[in-house]
Amino acid sequence: MTAAEAAPRIGFVSLGCPKALVDSERILTRLRAEGYAVTGSYADANLVVVNTCGFIDDAVHESLDAIGEALARNGRVIVTGCLGAQPEQIRSRHPAVLKITGPQAYEEVMAAVHEQLAPPHDPFLDLVPAQGIRLTPRHYAWLKIAEGCDHRCTFCIIPALRGPLHSRPVGEVMQEAERLVQAGVKELLVIAQDTSAYGRDLRHATGFWGGRPLRARCTELARALGSLGVWVRLHYVYPYPQVDEIIPLMAAGRLLPYLDVPFQHGSPRILRLMKRPARAGDTLARIRAWRAICPELTLRSTFIVGFPGESADDFARLLDWLQEAELDRVGCFRYSPVAGAAANALPDPVPAAVQDERYERFMELAAALSARRLAARIGSRTRVLIDRVDAGIALARSPAEAPEVDGVVRIRAPGSLRAGDLAEVEITGTDAYDLDARLVPAANQV
Repeated sequence: MTAAEAAPRIGFVSLGCPKALVDSERILTRLRAEGYAVTGSYADANLVVVNTCGFIDDAVHESLDAIGEALARNGRVIVTGCLGAQPEQIRSRHPAVLKITGPQAYEEVMAAVHEQLAPPHDPFLDLVPAQGIRLTPRHYAWLKIAEGCDHRCTFCIIPALRGPLHSRPVGEVMQEAERLVQAGVKELLVIAQDTSAYGRDLRHATGFWGGRPLRARCTELARALGSLGVWVRLHYVYPYPQVDEIIPLMAAGRLLPYLDVPFQHGSPRILRLMKRPARAGDTLARIRAWRAICPELTLRSTFIVGFPGESADDFARLLDWLQEAELDRVGCFRYSPVAGAAANALPDPVPAAVQDERYERFMELAAALSARRLAARIGSRTRVLIDRVDAGIALARSPAEAPEVDGVVRIRAPGSLRAGDLAEVEITGTDAYDLDARLVPAANQV
């Protein structure tokens, strides 16, 4: 039996947002560094770790179901992640779990694993690649630049689960980014709970990267990441005035012309009830200014309908706002009360039937806007990154599509293209959310 075959085997279930995915990657990297093997089979695992999400009710139910499945199919389960901050909720449903830890509790997870499954002796350090263990394809990676959040949005309990803003040192972030690029990553997806607030808790202290000073501030970090020669995409950016400084970097090709901005609503009254940051600013004027600087900018966002107190007039304002903003990619959630959220105490809850009707109307408008903006791209050429090739069709993304949350570019007759390749294509057709394209022959590329 080889050392790899004899190594204790850990099963891993990762749920929730990309920030939780990064937590999973860090734990898996530690496990592999200590010589544990990772398996995708419950039957083969000596132990299962479930990284949970607890943001909204649906996520809580999914996490509890996943814990139950792991217990039923394996029996030895350690729970971590956001739902782990509410251990009594897990214990009441699944008293047999071995250990429960909260989010970002890497040392506690490792200690729990050691307690249940002793690490093998003399692990081989080369079991772990320089970029760590990744749960994404080799050609793209999430780069988490901060933990926690300083905002107190009334519908959200993230600060209670993950604590206040805690930015990573800028040199550490850049070193990780360099390792990823050296390992073959061609797209860095930058994330935090509030990416545009990066470094504020550090008072934007100056760090060092490659022997050169670099401030821990979103603009400076984005500029440095843009110098690495790969796609850099920004997620969870709030519409603060300092974000205006980033748009010229996109216009100059240093960053992908793409912003994921969680606007959440278009009614000033509802935004005040939500206690959203930057709610006092004129976001429509800011969007117009951004597009004047960078016309190819893609904007994606998420919204909540049926928030407590949302009147018919508030919802109409939201639809009007969406019409004027003409966002490219839009997601929507019906308001769902979360245990511990301040919004639970607000008066005038919106009935479920009204929430459903507003959700359908919102998504109908969002689909029409998406189809119109995609149709305007027919005949244009764009660079795409290939995610996979299956049954003679390559599924790719242009700078306007983020993985998992946006649509795709379908390329028929992809030739020798493989996952991770970059290619030039011409857009030939669309539906509501996806695009069709053909390869541009190399001789015709400029």
